[in-house]
Amino acid sequence: MSFVIDLSKVDFLDSSGLGALVQTSKECKKLKLGFSVVGNSRVAQTIKLVRLADFLNLKATLQEAFHFLNN
Repeated sequence: MSFVIDLSKVDFLDSSGLGALVQTSKECKKLKLGFSVVGNSRVAQTIKLVRLADFLNLKATLQEAFHFLNN
């Protein structure tokens, strides 16, 4: 089972949102669930700025996220 959070329509992501994503990722790992975040350029920039892209398995599209989680 896998979990994808689609933030492609989100305009702004602050520290509270980042914290929620980190907690969700940790819970998914604890439960052995696949996890990925999809973000538009603004969201991706924020996630990359705080060096969480790899931790959150950041992908540009849903298709990329599903491909990542199915491999």
